[in-house]
Amino acid sequence: MGIPPELPPEAGQNSAVETARQPLGVLLAPGHGWFRALRHAEFRFFWTGNFVSNIGSWMQNVAQGWLVLTLTNSPFWLGVVGFAQQVPALLFSLLGGVIADRAGRRKLLLTTQTTMMLLALLLAVLVSMEWATVGRIALIAFLAGTTMALNAPSYQAAVRDLVEREDTLNAIALNSIQFNMSRVVGPSLAGLAIAGLNIAACFYLNALSYVPLLFVLARTRFPQREERASNSMREDLVEGFRYVWTHRTILLLIGIVALVSMFGLPYLVMMPEFAKNVLQVGPRGLGYLMASAGFGALLGGIHLASRKAHHLRGPLVLASAVIFFAAIVLFCLCLQPLLCMVLLAVAGGAVVNSVATVNSLVQTLVPDEIRGRVLSMHTMAFLGFTPLGSLLVGSLAEWWGAPVALAASSGFALLLTAGIALAAKDVRGLQ
Repeated sequence: MGIPPELPPEAGQNSAVETARQPLGVLLAPGHGWFRALRHAEFRFFWTGNFVSNIGSWMQNVAQGWLVLTLTNSPFWLGVVGFAQQVPALLFSLLGGVIADRAGRRKLLLTTQTTMMLLALLLAVLVSMEWATVGRIALIAFLAGTTMALNAPSYQAAVRDLVEREDTLNAIALNSIQFNMSRVVGPSLAGLAIAGLNIAACFYLNALSYVPLLFVLARTRFPQREERASNSMREDLVEGFRYVWTHRTILLLIGIVALVSMFGLPYLVMMPEFAKNVLQVGPRGLGYLMASAGFGALLGGIHLASRKAHHLRGPLVLASAVIFFAAIVLFCLCLQPLLCMVLLAVAGGAVVNSVATVNSLVQTLVPDEIRGRVLSMHTMAFLGFTPLGSLLVGSLAEWWGAPVALAASSGFALLLTAGIALAAKDVRGLQ
């Protein structure tokens, strides 16, 4: 986000210097410095409710992967279930974007979050009754992924609705911080719960974690939205595609996110295989590996929250994507659990700096009336291409092993992203 137009460049720079000189306590205080977007009460409640819910979601993600591996001992089936959960983002995110620009935020978010709570409860009951099969797990994963695909564009647009324009980047960074704090807490709790209780406990706790979020959504006051022309959904969808296609910079940014999604993010789906059969650290070790990626992502979110308005964001997107792929390649070559945790932390921080910065650029560069649809393409790029990568890596892992398969995937993307970074001058100049 650039300096607000009502301020001269010198004012923005002096403000940045003054902020940098403030004591750490002031920077960390809500409404100031790094956490300034939390001064908006509606956003503060929304942020807190989502943090609790995301802890439960990460517990379920870890438990679901361990459950599949326990039932099948196959990286291929990990890839299949990952594909089932993530492919709806490819199929339905654009529809979610159209809905985000047409429907009321509260009603849609309440509906999708309630649905995900019921699906988590259903999975918990199936596991408790020993009725869980890979097919049933995949079906529930597909339904949950479909709900998430319809939810995500409205969720992202809601962040912008609840803060002032000048706080948009900070709000996105804080949203990334809470999401990645949950990535630290959730997997760690999941590893402890699986080892000390049972897998079903993770699913029950996830269902319970939606209750605070539903309470928050019921009381959140979203701003009134302007009336829009009554176009068909097809016309709205075509308009969104046309906008992205005719704006090369936006197209390149979304393309970078798609590369991260397809060739890098499948490492999350393969993590149970690394924990059980490569590093041999068990369910608790799996929790620590996932938490390490979350911790790095948390630091990445804090870094974004501390960035000033006059800092260039384009170079950050490109450099972070290159670092992410390099860290995944090195992780695949590593057999030391502690070093693997460090590399996962680097990867987690890098992916947040790249993808969340693209999100902030889309939020601030794209007009409000089409923002939901363009954000849905960002969502489709970030989540929708991961299932294709998961299926590819899972299939290759059956023949080559997970380390070689994932290293080949991320190594290819590393070379391609480095080429884009050298050629895309318009992206490098984005502020």
